[in-house]
Amino acid sequence: MTQDIRNIAIIAHVDHGKTTLVDQMLRQSGTFRENQLVAERVMDSGDLEKEKGITISSKNTAINWKGTKINIVDTPGHADFGGEVERILKMVNGVILLVDAAEGPLPQTKFVLRKSLALGYKPIVLINKIDRSDARPDEVLNMVFDLFVSLDADDEQLDFPVLYAIAINGIAKTNLEDENDNLTPLFDKIVEHIPSPEQIVDAPFKMLVSNVDWNDYVGRIAVGRVEQGTIKTNQEIVLLDRKGKQKAKGKATKLYTFNGLTREPVDEALAGDIFAMAGYDAVEIGDTLTDISDPTAIEYFDIDQPTMAMYFRVNNSPFAGREGDYVTSNMIKDRLNKEIRTNVSIRVEPTDNPDVFRVAGRGELQLSILIETMRREGFEFAVSRPEVLFREIDGDLHEPFEEVVIDVSTDYSNKVIDNLQKRKGIMTSMVQEGENNRIEFKVPSRGLIGFRGEMLTETRGTGIMHQQFNEYGPYAGEIPGRTRGALISLEQGDVTPYALEGLQDRGQFIVEPGDPVYMGQVVGVNNRADDMVINVVKKKNLTNHRATQTSDSVKISQAKRMSLEQSIEFIDRDELLEVTPKSLRIRKLYLDHNDRKRAEKKKELV
Repeated sequence: MTQDIRNIAIIAHVDHGKTTLVDQMLRQSGTFRENQLVAERVMDSGDLEKEKGITISSKNTAINWKGTKINIVDTPGHADFGGEVERILKMVNGVILLVDAAEGPLPQTKFVLRKSLALGYKPIVLINKIDRSDARPDEVLNMVFDLFVSLDADDEQLDFPVLYAIAINGIAKTNLEDENDNLTPLFDKIVEHIPSPEQIVDAPFKMLVSNVDWNDYVGRIAVGRVEQGTIKTNQEIVLLDRKGKQKAKGKATKLYTFNGLTREPVDEALAGDIFAMAGYDAVEIGDTLTDISDPTAIEYFDIDQPTMAMYFRVNNSPFAGREGDYVTSNMIKDRLNKEIRTNVSIRVEPTDNPDVFRVAGRGELQLSILIETMRREGFEFAVSRPEVLFREIDGDLHEPFEEVVIDVSTDYSNKVIDNLQKRKGIMTSMVQEGENNRIEFKVPSRGLIGFRGEMLTETRGTGIMHQQFNEYGPYAGEIPGRTRGALISLEQGDVTPYALEGLQDRGQFIVEPGDPVYMGQVVGVNNRADDMVINVVKKKNLTNHRATQTSDSVKISQAKRMSLEQSIEFIDRDELLEVTPKSLRIRKLYLDHNDRKRAEKKKELV
């Protein structure tokens, strides 16, 4: 018994319209009832995904088109979540490469396409947003072809089918001049071009776990494609780790297949289908579920390793424990261990200090997403400045480099180029597109820490930056750090208007009157390169004389409120970011000014 199945992943750079396309595919395939109220971008189910407008974790769905079941995986487009993309690609048999008709291929497009071509897939190219005023579909198609060639695509892969789309309106066309108002050409091309999975039904059941989900009622749920055989409810199954060692033996208590946005209980799943199974609490990504008659593991290739790390630690500031529900080292440790069960590109390591954990990931965004998720769950902790992970190759020190693409007005191009060159960046290309320049650089990952904020300031918020890990290369040398020092609170108390008024010429404040601060907390950005200790809680002395000017008329510049990402980019090596469900506070590692001086002297002696 077999089933007509197609397993596809939709891959693209961030914000090129993957999730919007899946929305329309679900609607037009009849997955939703006619009167069903469905939110936009339904596949982005997490709060952070909705707020940031990006896909963070991959999602499974399925539709039925003229008797063929199409399993669809909506994958993240941001480089930091490449770990999600890599393992999901192992679960499908083909991909739709989505490219913006104006922006063309960008770094993440190259990353996901390289992975797909290496697996032997023959992509369908879908050029989206052809209704944009600046769309250039013919030129973008040539750029896509050049990208295929540069990635050593074979002749069959170079002969890719091309469709044109306006995903937000649910329109796909075979030719630009065609008149069409639906996605039928896309559905038909998937069934025609994407190969059906190999369905070996007369063999013992085997499945590689590609994703892990959680349900409060049934616990951990393993998601993957049935590589061979058939699985039935209550069948005895062995769980093996990546090396083939047995972890557990038991029965498949619940089986689910995907239909639209829901998981439907079924009695069996066939070879080639993507399904979910409950019943194994110890299951992890990369494990194999197999029939007891053939307890051998499916080969699992490790994904690319992390390139950046931060230290997560117990909050020990004077305000510790005031705003968080989970504050102890054991609570933080358990939460980080929970993360690595489902997030394959995160690594957590203990340190000599039981209150400090080293957390490594693919980039600043991935780590900041983890930090934001934890604070929303009620955790309180502190994190260090990100640091890149070096490697020794052939006896020489190597560091990660990133491919950076910046679209910027020609008026600001020189400033951006100068800044990246100071950060040891090497310009590889510059193309003028209308009033903008598209500049491509190869930059050490170290040089990009804190760059995005500076770039937005230099370009007055108009610059658009995309980055993608490129390779490990020889150490590029010293890179200048933060150009402006910190304004540091002298003592604990509430910030007063009187104190701020007299200190405004020192720099820009990140606190407002009434904010509680403590000794050693960073309260502003100095105009100069060095740190300065100031008293922001100073109160006006009371006298019997009436002042000619009341405190109500004090004029104070508006404070600069930093987001989590801006705070992570700003903190220096001797600083921490205190993270609570309610607040973000930047502080010095040593809160006492004298302790900081002693630590600085020790460093100089070393």
